[in-house]
Amino acid sequence: MIRTQWLLLIYTAISLNSIFAEEHAKNAPSSLMSRLAIPDSSQIQVIETIDGSTNIGRIVEIGDEVIAFKTDLGIIQIPISKIKHIETVSAELIRKGEFWFPNPNITRLFFAPTARMLKQGKGYFSDYYIFFPGFAYGITDRFTLGGGLSIFPTVDMNDQLFFITPKFGLVQEKTFSFAMGALLVRIPNYEDEDIQEDDPEVAGILYGVTTFGQPDASLTAGLGYGFVEGDLADRPMVMIGGEKRLTRRTAFVTENWIFPGIDEPLISYGIRFFGKRLSVDLGLINTIGEGTIFPGIPYIDFVVQF
Repeated sequence: MIRTQWLLLIYTAISLNSIFAEEHAKNAPSSLMSRLAIPDSSQIQVIETIDGSTNIGRIVEIGDEVIAFKTDLGIIQIPISKIKHIETVSAELIRKGEFWFPNPNITRLFFAPTARMLKQGKGYFSDYYIFFPGFAYGITDRFTLGGGLSIFPTVDMNDQLFFITPKFGLVQEKTFSFAMGALLVRIPNYEDEDIQEDDPEVAGILYGVTTFGQPDASLTAGLGYGFVEGDLADRPMVMIGGEKRLTRRTAFVTENWIFPGIDEPLISYGIRFFGKRLSVDLGLINTIGEGTIFPGIPYIDFVVQF
């Protein structure tokens, strides 16, 4: 059964990748031409050509077949047919002549969401601890829908966990965001030690979250009420976290929880390694108090943006 689940997941991933690639190929020429524009002084353009080279500067003239591109070394002529990708970004993303591409995983810390939203049509595949794959997709700029499941070996599909994560972005400003959402988890019940399936329960968290700052340096705080089968907790759990970009490809991330009725807060901290579309988090989870384990429980996840 598990082998079949893996084959289905692999087949689905390959099929989706083929569809996205085919659609991208169909729309590439018109999409590229629509992005050929002379930017204002607050913007910089990054052009990748089909030979793999990258040029940073600004378009100063657009011809029928060639563009004039101004770089720190002067003006160069680039044939439009040789352009693989062009991106217009804030000049603030260019540091010491290098393009600091945006953090591809700004909508989450480790487990907890930030208040930022995926843009419409953008999404990602994710995996937590290998056994918890998931996805998220921007239905609109203000509504993101995600979900996933567990893939524990030797466990039947009916006995796996399933979850969905809708999120609504109520306020989305440059340095302030507020969102509300939910984590809904289908949890199987077991009648006895022989692991016989009973009616599953639905549990989860209803939350509100606020993020202050920009993607390279931000603070996130949230309140969440846990529930099981419609019974809502009397007191909320509290989450405080943040992220600080350290280098072009790394950032420090921390996520910390205070649960009602539990004296020892749960803390986590680690490093996010990322490229343009992929990020990998390596962290440690611990508690503050008598249950502290040195240096902590390892945490790992990865996210691939599409």
